[in-house]
Amino acid sequence: MADFSFDIVSEVDLQEVDNAVNQAGKEIAQRYDFKGSISSLSFDRQEKRINITADDEFKLRAIRDILNTKAAKRGVSLKALVYNDPEKAGGNSVRQKVEITVGIPRDKARELVQIIKDLGVKVQVRIEEDKVRVSGAKKDDLQSVIARLRSVDFSVALGFCNYR
Repeated sequence: MADFSFDIVSEVDLQEVDNAVNQAGKEIAQRYDFKGSISSLSFDRQEKRINITADDEFKLRAIRDILNTKAAKRGVSLKALVYNDPEKAGGNSVRQKVEITVGIPRDKARELVQIIKDLGVKVQVRIEEDKVRVSGAKKDDLQSVIARLRSVDFSVALGFCNYR
């Protein structure tokens, strides 16, 4: 009897994040309300972090809105962007770091396992590093698990891959 399986992952295409940051930077350079300001965005691929610098809190919020819009259009889940608290930089300017989360943290993986177990379907669930593997004898059971997880508003962006 064949066993079927799939993986639950949380992945972010870093190239799309880079594209979203570049588009947001171009829009900031073009907008009239940002003329003469020190507002900027930069993306550090190794650290998986976006650094935002702005003149004040108002411009910082505007940059966050622009970044969220561009990221959503590029297919980057906004759940993958974790905004740290703004901090004061030199003068009146403010700085904010945006962490890009990749992978499912251990505690969130346990929550996923509990949601799947509460479904009452005959499947096996294993936590493997930063992903969760679900396997079972029937494809219908796996599809019901996927349907249930898509209906839940989970705090981490979920993707399903390696469906076999």
